[in-house]
Amino acid sequence: MVSGKEMAERQTVTVLDVAREAGVSVSTVSRIINGTVKVSEDKRLAVEEAIRRLEFKPNLFARSLKKGTTMTIGVLTQDIESPFFTRVMSGIEDGLLGSGYALIIVSGHWDAAEEAERIRLLIARRVDGLAILTGHLSDTQIAEFARSQPIVVTGRRIDAPNVRSVFFSHEEGGYLATRHLITLGHRKIAFIAGPPDHADAVSRFEGYRRALAEVGLASDPSLVVQGDFYENGGVFAMNRLLDSGAQFSAIFAANDQTALGARMVLSRRGVRVPDDVSLVGFDDLPTSAYLTPPLTTVRQPLFEVGQFSASLLLEMLGNPRKTLTLPPLELVVRETTRRI
Repeated sequence: MVSGKEMAERQTVTVLDVAREAGVSVSTVSRIINGTVKVSEDKRLAVEEAIRRLEFKPNLFARSLKKGTTMTIGVLTQDIESPFFTRVMSGIEDGLLGSGYALIIVSGHWDAAEEAERIRLLIARRVDGLAILTGHLSDTQIAEFARSQPIVVTGRRIDAPNVRSVFFSHEEGGYLATRHLITLGHRKIAFIAGPPDHADAVSRFEGYRRALAEVGLASDPSLVVQGDFYENGGVFAMNRLLDSGAQFSAIFAANDQTALGARMVLSRRGVRVPDDVSLVGFDDLPTSAYLTPPLTTVRQPLFEVGQFSASLLLEMLGNPRKTLTLPPLELVVRETTRRI
């Protein structure tokens, strides 16, 4: 009689089994799995097919010990519940598929001291690379952390050894949103701003002012109200704007979450969108296409940013993938804006 242990041992697929199935040497299988040396395309395809048929699972722990790695990537986000950051993290996860790397995700809550503490925690856990999703860390701090492992940072430009950055011009995005409203005939355009200590929020405001100045309009302080990038902030800002008695025919909200809160207030107070007021957001979160009516917004390719960040990290870790190209910011016109 065969014992349970013997059956399990028989069922365990080894590198030798994969090599026999693919008709190659064990060293060739190891090189393909570890990505250490390039091999011919036909051998790579044969090995990948053998791995698929045999359902071979590499021993990641053994590989990690041999290579001196942990096969983990640390991700510093700012708000795990935010649909913005969730979308980027989904892209990172997708970009790492098949690489053998797993994610460790921590949150810095937009606090530079907390962000630094979380990064030190990840470094102590010996992650092989880091993705920093925006935040308040200085370039100097990021460059210092990059002495320990490769870092990809989003939302800023930074030139430092072992650091790659992913950046969009939010000033241009703010300009696109405001210019769209201007081309529809709007001249009294309110702006619900993002946090003043967020560089991208400041840049979007600058884009708003540039578009107004281009047609000879000054930014009216009575039409600019402070938000915080969250739905509640949009609610409070929209109520303040309506209660102020200021006259406007359109609103540019600094992000989609703000626009969602503003939209709820407008609906409750009997202001029709877009018949009475046009509304534009920023980010193009997945839910924005399903609002009533669907939201006009500036699309950030958030999922693609995550994929691109993952590909940069893999390249820095010596495991390059297919080169990716990031799409630009673009205006997505839906049903919350109309000509007056």
